Amino acid sequence: MINLSMENFVQYSPMAFDIVSHVLTLGFAVMIAALLYFVLTIRTVAPQYRISSVLSVVVMVSAFLILFAQQQSWQNAFAFDPQLGLYVRNPDTLAFTNGFRYLNWLIDVPMLLLQILFVVAISQARRASLRNTFFLTGGLMIITGYIGQFYEVGAENLSQFLIWGTISTVFFVVVLWQMFGLLREARRNMSPEAGVWTTRIWWLFFFSWMLYPGAYLAPLLLDSTATLVDPATAGSISEIAVVGRQITFTIADIVSKVIYGVFLTIMAQVRSAEEGYVYEKLGGRDEAVALGD
Repeated sequence: MINLSMENFVQYSPMAFDIVSHVLTLGFAVMIAALLYFVLTIRTVAPQYRISSVLSVVVMVSAFLILFAQQQSWQNAFAFDPQLGLYVRNPDTLAFTNGFRYLNWLIDVPMLLLQILFVVAISQARRASLRNTFFLTGGLMIITGYIGQFYEVGAENLSQFLIWGTISTVFFVVVLWQMFGLLREARRNMSPEAGVWTTRIWWLFFFSWMLYPGAYLAPLLLDSTATLVDPATAGSISEIAVVGRQITFTIADIVSKVIYGVFLTIMAQVRSAEEGYVYEKLGGRDEAVALGD
């Protein structure tokens, strides 16, 4: 039984290899840039909303460190063969793995789901209930998907690949439904200006999260032979499937973490202003004051 990612059974043209390397680099570079944004804007929102920004900082640090490790894994797992003119698997190093992404998501997904609870207008009891649901379903979604990705190569593994993917999708749908209900409920308790951001957040959330199942199924969607080939036959899986998946994963990570966090910050700024919180630069240093103080 082969339990390696499909990336390890492909021979890459220099262009394809560089594209994946650069896309992975872009992923962790954006996270470190966004980290600075969330640190610098944390005082632009009222104190009761700042925990959302703090959680964005946690997400950025986690994503940067683990995605950097994945980019290094890619660089080390393959070596250029001058005779073939291709990058091939380096047998003297550890295999490339997408497991780094799943470990990152296991940390980040609960944080992403939790941080919105500190920005929207809901009761304490509702917040506690959703927190428990998000942590449980989000964690199980990632764990089952993590198991499934070990079975993406080899005809004998196809059923396991699809079974674990289906189980993960069940939890995925639950998370989407809970998020939809939360944002719909929150909009009713907000001003029209703040409520507009709940709609924007929902569509951003939906779009970015729908990219992940597509990337998981890349071996089937982008190369119909990928889970049916003999894994010992190098090059039988198209490099297009690999490049497409890594681009999709990276776009999804940037949108679902960085842009999502920015949207939450803007909504928190709107709500802060409505509640009388004003952020000003006074006396040569940044200070936050409330109207009437």
